[in-house]
Order: sequence, then structure tokens, then C-alpha cells
Amino acid sequence: MIQFEHVSKSYGRSEILHDLSFTVPDGRFLVLIGPSGCGKTTTMKMINRLLDPDSGRILLDGQDVSAMNPVELRRRIGYVIQQIGLFPNMTIEQNICVVPRLLKYEKSKCGEIARELLELVGLPYDQYARKYPNELSGGQQQRIGVLRALAASPPVVLMDEPFGALDPMTRETLQDEVKKLQKKLRKTIVFVTHDMSEALRLADIILFMNGGRIEQMAPPEQMLEQPASDLVRSFLGKHKLAESAPIRAEDFMRKNPYRVSMDRGVLECAELMARSGVDTLLVTDEDDRYLGVLPIRNIRLYGRSVDSIVPLITKEMHTVRTGDDARGAMEYLMSSGDSYVVVLNGDDTVAGIITKNSMARVVADTLWGEAQQP
Repeated sequence: MIQFEHVSKSYGRSEILHDLSFTVPDGRFLVLIGPSGCGKTTTMKMINRLLDPDSGRILLDGQDVSAMNPVELRRRIGYVIQQIGLFPNMTIEQNICVVPRLLKYEKSKCGEIARELLELVGLPYDQYARKYPNELSGGQQQRIGVLRALAASPPVVLMDEPFGALDPMTRETLQDEVKKLQKKLRKTIVFVTHDMSEALRLADIILFMNGGRIEQMAPPEQMLEQPASDLVRSFLGKHKLAESAPIRAEDFMRKNPYRVSMDRGVLECAELMARSGVDTLLVTDEDDRYLGVLPIRNIRLYGRSVDSIVPLITKEMHTVRTGDDARGAMEYLMSSGDSYVVVLNGDDTVAGIITKNSMARVVADTLWGEAQQP
């Protein structure tokens, strides 16, 4: 359990935090959010003593962190940042096991930890353990940063906007993976973000800060239903619904998904997937009309035996049209297990994709819209 008791912090005449008091129960996912300069990162950095308060106390499982050795404290708390900070001269296994080695774990134990964690995020040990960071995509590197923070099984993990530099699709995938890991491993996570969509997706509790003070601390559902101020309400923005929310496919799609023309090379497409952290690409013809998708599995199975990507294209991905009711795509995603639906314009060009996150928005909009009907 993490407890802040009347914590304040100033730099010269500028007060950064003012009399913060709150508690994070064990195993909960707390998201700190608010406008720039509100004090959310400063608050998080006090938990592992990267910063110390001017007054007040911070307790970790009943112990005042100011009485703990900072180095030993940080080895008990995982820490993930946006810049990742993997050591380029170390293999992936060595990067994951930095803290366990500092804690004098046996080599065989370190190997077991790396194998188990890599498998949890779908990166097979035999394939990835001996690679170096520059051989991975940005999304894969960030996964390793998360695993490194978990390697010594710390009860608390701090995350400072860890996915801010990633493309939207990779970001959503990693958000899902972190939430699953948190539930499976029962960690207490303190997560800083400026993105309310990310906060609503991840949090058990949202702590909204403004000017170094707590504006509101509540579960996502309560904050959506009862925002404490106009500022909180404005941050919720698009998540608060109008009385008659539109539910056309284009209202919920993500524009500009990764796509390639049919004349691109096999190796070129594989490299684009690796760098972007995606496992499929949309393929278009010379007139930009949709032809189908190129899955990574087809490249793996048949890529060496073909001269172009055309034989590797599949039509298996479900499509809808702009103007269609988004609920049809929602129902398909719920029943099929596919990760997205392709949205086409009337001339067969690609308008965008509807993802499972988009589906969640449709569900919320439909439920709230029905609740407001007379």
C-alpha cells in the first residue's frame, strides 16, 4: 500500500505540490493525469525517492520511504519511462535481468525469469533472448522495458508516460498487455499520462491533478458520471456523450492505418511491420483501392518463394463501408476474435479501421444513449 500524508514540494517560490494526501491499495492500477505542470510526474518520482518532499510523509507498506536507503528502495520498485533506456550492449535477456543480477540471483534463476516474462508478452525466449535492442521494433523494445521493471517481482511499478512515443495501434496493444500483466501478477502500478483515453482504458483509480492539488480521485465510471469540476469535464471531453451520439462506422474508426501498395517488396513490408510493431498491413492497388491484407504469417510461410506480395494477400479481413452502422462492426468483432475491421469508402479506397477500442466506445455510446431516451 502507498500512502501520501500531507505532502508538499516547492522549487524556490513555486509550489509544485500542495498538501497531497491519498492512499493506493495493494494491487490497484492508479493513473495520475492532469494538465502540463500539474505535478503528476513529481508525485510519482517521490515514491522511489528520485525526489523528496519538503514536508509530509510517503509510506510504502507502512514504512516511511525517507528512512529507506534510496538505492535499495529503487531495487524494490519497478520503473518504466518513455525513453525505455535499454542497454544497447546487452542482450534482451541481460537487459531484463539487470535488477535480479544486482540482487545476486543465480544465473539459472535469471534465465527462468527472462523465459517466463518473455512468454507472457508473446516474445518466445529462444527467438528473442539473445537479440540486442537495435534488432527489435519500438513496441518490442518498450515491452522489454516493462519486463525489466517486473523482473525482480517488485510489489510496486512506476510508469512515466511509457507509451507516448508509440504509434496508436502499438500503444493500444501494449496498454492491453500491461493491464493483463498487472491483473495476473497483482502488482500496484502508478502510471502517469496526459491522455484521458489511456487513463480510462487502464485505471482502477484515476487521480486528476491541477496546480499541485488533487482535483478529483475516483474510479473511471464515477469520474465519467460525476466529474468534480469543469476542468475534469473538459479533459473527459469526447468521452462524455451528446444525447444522440452518432454510430456510423466513420465516427469510430482510426484513420491512416498502416498500408502499402501492391508493388512493394516482401522484405520491405516485413521491415515496415517490424518497425511499426504491427502484424498485418492493408494492401491497395495502383488506384489506391483496397485489395486485402498482408499478414506476417504469410510472409513467414511463403515469403521466400514469391517475387511480390500479391500472392500473399488475403481477403479474410472483414470490411464495412462508410455510412454503415458501427454496431455491425462491433457485433462482428465481439463474435469473431479479429482485432479490427477495415472501413472502405464508396470507391473501395481505405477510409480507416475500427479496432476493439473503437468497439468499446460504441458500446458505451449505445448504453448511455439508450439511458437518455425518454
